[in-house]
Parts: sequence; C-alpha cells; structure tokens
Amino acid sequence: METKTNKLLNDSAFARWTVLILVASCMFFAYMFVDVMSPLKSLVESGLGWNSSVFGTYAASEYILNVCGFLIIAGVILDKLGVRFSGILSAGLMVLGAGIKFIGITDWFQTTAFAQWLGSWWVELPASAKMASLGFMIFGCGCEMEGTNVSKILAKWFKGKEMALAMGLEMAIARLGVFGVMWIAPMISKAFDNSVVAPMGFCGALLCVGLLNFVVFSFMDTKFDSQLKAAGQATEEASEDEFHISDLGAIFKSKMFWIVALLCVLYYSAIFPFQRYATNFLEETLAIGNDEAAHLFSCFPILAMVLTPFLGYFLDRIGKGATMLMVGSVIMIACHLSFAFLLPLVPSKALALTLIVILGVSFSLVPASLWPSVPKIIDEKILGSAYCLIFWVQNIGLCLVPLLIGYLRQSTNGYLVPMIVFSLFGVLALAFSIFLKVEDKRKGYGLEEPNIK
Repeated sequence: METKTNKLLNDSAFARWTVLILVASCMFFAYMFVDVMSPLKSLVESGLGWNSSVFGTYAASEYILNVCGFLIIAGVILDKLGVRFSGILSAGLMVLGAGIKFIGITDWFQTTAFAQWLGSWWVELPASAKMASLGFMIFGCGCEMEGTNVSKILAKWFKGKEMALAMGLEMAIARLGVFGVMWIAPMISKAFDNSVVAPMGFCGALLCVGLLNFVVFSFMDTKFDSQLKAAGQATEEASEDEFHISDLGAIFKSKMFWIVALLCVLYYSAIFPFQRYATNFLEETLAIGNDEAAHLFSCFPILAMVLTPFLGYFLDRIGKGATMLMVGSVIMIACHLSFAFLLPLVPSKALALTLIVILGVSFSLVPASLWPSVPKIIDEKILGSAYCLIFWVQNIGLCLVPLLIGYLRQSTNGYLVPMIVFSLFGVLALAFSIFLKVEDKRKGYGLEEPNIK
C-alpha cells in the first residue's frame, strides 16, 4: 500500500511516454514550418521576386532576436517560471510569428499601403520578404525557446529512466517534420496552382494544434508537481527560490559549457543552413525539377529518425557519448566534401541519395549524444538557462551562416564555395569534440558512461 501511495506520475510508462508524444508533436509541427519554404525556393523567387541573397536574409531572420538576447531571457523565464508557462508562451509565439509570415506573402498584402511603404526603403529586400522575416523572427523566438523547454521537460520526466532514448525519440519525431514537409509542401503547392501561401497556411494550422498539445501537457505536469511536493521532492515552484540571475555567471565560467556550445554552433551551422539550400543545390547539380529535388532531399532525416532512438538506447545502457560526437563530425566532413567535389563530377541521383542518407547518420550521432550530455555537466536548477545559452550561441551561427552562404551563392553563382565552407565547420566541430572527450577524461563528467545506473 505504501508503494502505491509513493508512486509518481512519471513512474507510469504510459504517462511519461504520453508527455513525450505531446511535446515532440509540437516540435514536429515547428520543424515543418521552419522548412516549409525550403523545397519551394524556386517558386518563392519567381513568385515573390526574391533572389538567393534575399532568401538568405529571410532564412537568417529566424535567429536574429534570439541572438540579440531573447534566448538568454528565455532561459531565465524557463528556470524561474517553469516548463508549463514557458511551453505555452513559446508555442503562442510560434503561432503569432507564423500568422505574420503568412500574411506577408499573400497577394492581398502586396496591394496594401503598408506593403508599399515597406517596399520604399531597403529596396533590395521586397516588402513580402520584410514581413516574412518579421514573422520568422517571432516564430524563431518561440521555436528555439520551445526546443530548450522540451529538453528540460524530458530531463524532468525521464530522470533516472530512459532519458537519452526519450530525447532521441523526440529528435526523431521532430525530424520527421523535415521529411514530411519536403513532400507535403510541393504537393499542396501544386494542388493550389503553384501557391506558396497554401503550404504555409497548412503548417501554420498545425502549429495551433501544437499549442493545444502543450495546454494538455500543462495539466499533467501540474499533477506531477503536486505529487513531487507531497513526496517532499523538488518541484518547479521550489526551484524558483533556488535560481538566481547570478547563477548565469557559473554557466559562462564553465569550460565544458563553452566546449559544448561551440561544438553545437559549428555542427549545426553545417546542417540547418544547408537544409535551406539543399533542394536548390540538387536542382542545379543534378539538373532535375524542384519536386524531384525536394523528394530526394526528404530522405535526409530517414536514417536519423531510425537510428536516433537506438543510439539513445545505446547511450542509456552503454554510453560512449563523447566518442559518438567525434564520429558524427567526421561523417559530416566527408559528406560535405563529396557534395562539393564528387557529386558535380558524377551527377548521379543514386550517389546524391547515398550522401544525403549518410549525412542523416551524422545528424543522428551528434544530437543524440550531445543533448543528454548537458545535464551531466550543468546543475539541474540552472539547466534551462544552460540549454538556452547553448541555443543562443548556436543561433549566432545560424543567423550569420545563411547570410554568408547566400552571399557566396550569389557572388560565385555556384555551390562549390558554400559546400567547402560547410566542410570547414565540420573540421572545427571535430576539433571541439576531441577537446570535449579529453576534458571529460580529465574531470570525470561521465560523458562516456551510461545514463542508467
């Protein structure tokens, strides 16, 4: 009878995996919205009057407000006000930003006086791009905040349980959004006479579903916190008094934090900006249509989706997280160098598909081992801030790199130099993964050890 009384909500496999589905589906919808315009780049440029430089500016806009400090604020909000408030706030920001972006690309908006005023200054950037970028900025605040929030939720609900597996499954579900949108966006666009607006509206509606999912999660998490309080364990309400703004200094002074943060920004700078241009790169390199190129690149997250849960299972029971980071970086370097030099010489769809799928293996190894490692080096009471600060450093790269790639693409009229740049990011990521393993061996953080004891 005593065992039954002391049983917590997260001791129920059904409850904690339900939480995973609720929060992961929100990120699934977010990833769909992030890349909804990527497979439509050619249509966007012809229909809205954008060029590669404008598209690069738009892609970078997702991260601008985060770089300017929003993610630091988001970390404080997360640690002070908890995952429920932060989750609904960030989901709401995504919906708001999506709405503004949707309005900005409609034909109706182009005829308004406000659009004409927007187009009268900084004429290199059309009014539609300015409005879409504004919406993408707001969406980006919510998306990045939600990403860190989900990590803290899973660390809370799966503590001492299948944490790496849960985080791996969450990432796999989220990446399924990339796969899905590469197929769905062109299909919806074609069904509505090559419209860019229709796919955007569809993905925006899914974000509203994600917001409702977080409301449902909030009821479950409230019950969980009441159980923790009754059991005399730490709750989010208790952690509010424990967290202080000055605790951020401890994060910035941590060598391990900076190694992880710089590894993160270098690795993801070679992945997410590449996704924005991958469809167009395949179109030009293989001389194929937009739909076929988008479908080809949709295979990128396939192996990542399949492998990431297994890698999480491996990490939970065997470990070797730091080693997996090194292997993932090496694979990424090889793939981007092959995109730069081999694929143009042998423009084969089979070769392109092979490289894309292998790159997906790298995208399994690195995130699956990186994010479950953070709770091992950062105190739990400032974990939310730590995740947000890592995302903040990451966003600096994700903001600047699309601008750089867009400029290089426009000035060189090709993809050779951009692909070499992506490869160089991989080389630097490999260097920091080696530093991480050396430091872990010296200090004994347990990055190579299993999560389940």
